[in-house]
Amino acid sequence: MKLIQRLANERCAKPAAQLMAFACYFVICFYILCTSLSFMGRQSFFLHTKTGTFERAIYAEENHNSHPRSMTVHTGDDIHVWTNDTDQIDPTIQIGLSLIYAVHTIPMIFAYLFLSRVFSNIYKGEIFTEQNASYLLYFGVLQFSAAFFVPFIKLLICWLISQVSNGRMSISTGQAMFNMLVPSIAFIVAAYIIHYGVHLQDEVDHTL
Repeated sequence: MKLIQRLANERCAKPAAQLMAFACYFVICFYILCTSLSFMGRQSFFLHTKTGTFERAIYAEENHNSHPRSMTVHTGDDIHVWTNDTDQIDPTIQIGLSLIYAVHTIPMIFAYLFLSRVFSNIYKGEIFTEQNASYLLYFGVLQFSAAFFVPFIKLLICWLISQVSNGRMSISTGQAMFNMLVPSIAFIVAAYIIHYGVHLQDEVDHTL
C-alpha cells in the first residue's frame, strides 16, 4: 500500500503521462511511415510464381530471393499472391496490398491520437473530465473496430482485387483479434467509469 501511495501521486503521474503522450505520437509516426512504405511497394507477402514460392517477396523488387531486406513492412497476416499469365505481379495486386495495410493502420493512427490527448490532459491536471471519457471511448471503439471489423474488410479487399486483377490474392487474418478485443473493452469500461465519476462530482457540486 505504501509503495502504491508513493507511485500514485502527482509528482510521478504527470511525467509518466507526458512520456506516454510522446510514446503515442511516436507510434502514430511509425504507423504513417509503415503505411508510406506499403504504398511504395515494400510490403512483404507470400508470392507464388511458375518458378516457385517466395516467402518474403515485395512488389518493389524483382529479385525475390534477396534476404534479408531492410525497410519492409508486414501486417501480421498471411497474404498470398499468385502472378498473372506473364508471371508478373499485377499492379492491381499492389493497390490491394496497400489498401489492406491502410485499413490495418488508419484506425490505429486515430486511436493513438485520441489516447495521446488523454495523457496530455492528465499532464495538465485535467483528469476526471468528459473530454477524457470521450477520448477513451473513441480509443476503445477504434480498437474494437480494428479487431472485429477490419479483418472482414481485408477479406473483402482481397476478394474484390482478385475479381478485377489478372493475378490472385488471398489472406489469412484475425490472428490477433482476441488480444485486441480485451483491451478495447477495458478502455470502453474505463471511459464509462470516468463519465460516471464526472456526473457524480457534478451532483456533489450542485448539492453543496
